[in-house]
Amino acid sequence: MEELERRYRDVLDRGLPYLVAELEGAIAGYGYCAPYRARSAYRYALEDSVYVRHDAIGRGVGRRLLEELIRRCEDLGYRQIIAVIGDSANAASIGVHAACGFLRVGTLRSVGFKFGRWVDSVFMQRHLGRGDSTHP
Repeated sequence: MEELERRYRDVLDRGLPYLVAELEGAIAGYGYCAPYRARSAYRYALEDSVYVRHDAIGRGVGRRLLEELIRRCEDLGYRQIIAVIGDSANAASIGVHAACGFLRVGTLRSVGFKFGRWVDSVFMQRHLGRGDSTHP
């Protein structure tokens, strides 16, 4: 719980979006963006995180969260948004990112271990605003 609260405060202290979705009066998911990397060279790139309650998957919650994160991050002047999806079998997350304009740019094989098995990390990327077509 302490780690989740620390992340929440860090996102808000940076002026970045942290959103909660409700469905039928209950929390259905949440999403936020955080810096992609701490080094200065990456200051225009963010990493998104979107989580949807299991019984709310397929009801548009993830897409609405992600679309709003994209809009808010563009308004803040960021240029790239990266998704690091913790399982290449996570078709829902890969699909919602693709539907929102993300391209699959790479896969790190078997770099995570959860739920008793090795999992890949799938990297997807989308430009924000003018992307890399102009200097910041």
